[in-house]
Amino acid sequence: MDDADDLTQLDPAYKSMLRLQLAIAALVLLVAATIAEMAIPGWTGAVWIPALFVAAYALIRVPLRRYHATGFSLAEERLRVVRGIFFRTDTVVPFGRVQHIDVGQGPLERVFGLSTLTVHTAGTHNASVSLPGLRHEDATAMRENIRAAIRRDTR
Repeated sequence: MDDADDLTQLDPAYKSMLRLQLAIAALVLLVAATIAEMAIPGWTGAVWIPALFVAAYALIRVPLRRYHATGFSLAEERLRVVRGIFFRTDTVVPFGRVQHIDVGQGPLERVFGLSTLTVHTAGTHNASVSLPGLRHEDATAMRENIRAAIRRDTR
């Protein structure tokens, strides 16, 4: 199979969006840790300090690792998506198996101008392949390229 060198990285704004998602979760964690600190008399910092370290690690390291662990290529009548830090998956979707294609945006994705491309295929195992972190214009262009390739195959 192809080397990882020929994979296209996601949009850099994806790291910022992940960081914002994790900041929201970290805020909830720190509020819970603060409540726990107030409930445990005499244990000042026993809950809050570890929670702070976990939140800081998540905000600094996790978005970078997730960003660098995901890539894709769109060539030779197929979409290849590689992702994962501990458990790597390398999924190849031949355009001939594509049933339909979605381009979706959540609220944070809209703020950062990003979209998720989801390719639905025939079959049950891995019947949907999602590729988050694409610039919205790139996701719609990819959708149209795949649709055009499908039309060529059906003629």
